[in-house]
Parts: sequence; C-alpha cells; structure tokens
Amino acid sequence: MDETRKINEKMASEMIARGATVELKTAKSAHLDDANFGQFVKNNGLAVVDFYAEWCGPCKMLAPVIDELAKELAGKVSFGKVNVDECGVASDFSIMGVPTMMIFKNGKAVDQIVGYAPKEAIKAKLSRHY
Repeated sequence: MDETRKINEKMASEMIARGATVELKTAKSAHLDDANFGQFVKNNGLAVVDFYAEWCGPCKMLAPVIDELAKELAGKVSFGKVNVDECGVASDFSIMGVPTMMIFKNGKAVDQIVGYAPKEAIKAKLSRHY
C-alpha cells in the first residue's frame, strides 16, 4: 500500500510541476529542478516555491506546514519545493538563507517569506495575492 501511495504522490508531483491541476488530497508539493521550475511558476497562476536544504532544521519544521497548505489551498495555490543544494535556480533569485518561500503570480515573483513561519502567517500573506 505504501508503494502505491508513493507512486501516486510522485505522479501528482510531476503533473503539478508540468502545470496540471491535481486535486488529490494526498498531493504534496511538486519537486522542482532547473528543468521544470520555469514552467511550474508560469503555468500555475499563484505558486509558492519553498527553497530548502535537507540539512536545515527550520526547513524540516516547515515541510509538514507546506504539505498541509498544499492540501488546504488546492485549486487556489500550487506549491513546489527546490533543494538549493541540487538546483541552481536558487541563485537566480539571490536566495541567501533557507527556508525561503517565494510567491509567484502569473510567473513573476511578487512576495517572499524568509525563515520559518507558522501556517496562519503564510496563509495571511498568500491571501493578499488571491
């Protein structure tokens, strides 16, 4: 059963990265890289990209918050994740600290949150961009 769930989540993540609307309650953030980042932010009206690192404690605290928001805001906001140690796109946006969440609207960066933030604070910031 776990294997089927992993496959479904991977497929949903890939579809989201390509800009598809996925309304699965098990869907999580799309895993982004240099190849699919641009398409993801352009194809999703309102998108949040979490720039993180595996070794980062606050990033690990933020991960389940992002997953909850991805489920709650499905259809309104798309969520993606970029591992800064594996992807060069972070330097394009001068990401100097992790976690950094960048908010994109119609392909353009419109806002950001640097550091850990509680779920309600993230939702409040996102609500300004609906």
